[in-house]
Amino acid sequence: MSALPELKVTVFSDYICPFCYIGHHRLMHLKKHYNLKINWCFLEIHPETPEHGEPVSSLDYPSQTWQKMMSRLKVISRKEQIALAELNFIFNSKNALLLSEAAKQAGKACFYALHNALFKAYFVETKNIANKKLLHTLATDCGIAEEIIEAAWTDPTYALRLQNNYHAAREHAIESVPSFIFGNRVLTGAVSEKLMRNAAESVANY
Repeated sequence: MSALPELKVTVFSDYICPFCYIGHHRLMHLKKHYNLKINWCFLEIHPETPEHGEPVSSLDYPSQTWQKMMSRLKVISRKEQIALAELNFIFNSKNALLLSEAAKQAGKACFYALHNALFKAYFVETKNIANKKLLHTLATDCGIAEEIIEAAWTDPTYALRLQNNYHAAREHAIESVPSFIFGNRVLTGAVSEKLMRNAAESVANY
């Protein structure tokens, strides 16, 4: 059996963005065809949101626009069998993003276990992923060492990484998440799996 071709992708994402959640699932489907090497670049999209959260009605979205987006998400989630709860509340994502950046030090298996757990906690279980106690439990359950968990919120290295992600996004003229970079091609928004496959085919190393 021949080895799968390597595919390098850079993804700009946030754990409170529903289309990042959908995009994550679609991107993971490419693992059937490629040896994925993903550079996850986390961006905090709503830094103004308090840690205790607030209703989604507080976001700067007209009610009709939000309802239309939610209806579209429901259709996608049902069609692609992606679990998705009703989204009525938004929480600050910074603590979760810092934790994920730190979790990269724990190895690929631990990072992806946490990565999936964070999406599930927010979009399936509607939990407050700003809560450090919850995040600590999730990280511990994913096999991440105590010193890495604590460093996520005390070591300035990880806050600097979030700043660097922001600057990298600016360099690619990226203004929203999710955004996927395949070679020199940037795909933004609710990118279909078909479009990802087309982009992948143009840059994968055979």
